[in-house]
Amino acid sequence: MAGTATDDDSLGDLPPSAKLVYKVLEYEAPLTQEGIATESRLCPRTVRYALGKLEDHGLVTSRACLEDARQSKYRIGE
Repeated sequence: MAGTATDDDSLGDLPPSAKLVYKVLEYEAPLTQEGIATESRLCPRTVRYALGKLEDHGLVTSRACLEDARQSKYRIGE
């Protein structure tokens, strides 16, 4: 479940950009990288970096976007 104590503990070690991306996904998921960049006002490169950190920690998952198979939609891991 999103926002559990375990998730909050895991976020503590992450950079601020990853924490922001996580919060955006908490409220707006699922989103593409472009959608996350728009909502967070971070540059696309920073969003890619943050998503990589979140995926490494098992906090975020991605699935192919049905509207555009070249993109993925990201959500908080379940």
